[in-house]
Amino acid sequence: EVQLVESGGGLVQPGGSLRLSCAASGFTFSSSAMSWVRQAPGKGLEWVSNIYNYISDTYYADSVKGRFTITTDNAKNTLYLQMNSLKSEDTAVYYCAKGVVLGEFVGYLEVWGQGTLVTVSS
Repeated sequence: EVQLVESGGGLVQPGGSLRLSCAASGFTFSSSAMSWVRQAPGKGLEWVSNIYNYISDTYYADSVKGRFTITTDNAKNTLYLQMNSLKSEDTAVYYCAKGVVLGEFVGYLEVWGQGTLVTVSS
């Protein structure tokens, strides 16, 4: 069974940093494409970042580019999202998800974690 479990959320002040983790199991993590998606209070889902683990290629939404970094540790089957220079608008529930690649890019997300809440506030 494919499972994704996020951790690392919490309350942080504007300008601060936080690292989210996503522990993966039930599939070959090193050959996967993984995503971070967030949902701000009262808003829809927003894609944040993708990593194509098998080629170490990464992509970011313009809203987080230069501030967030997506990485993996294949020995630990864990996905990370390092978030720096956090803003109030980054407040959201953050989900990790396993992507299904269609062609060259993620076509859809087939398995989601339960989410972890990040609150950026003074």
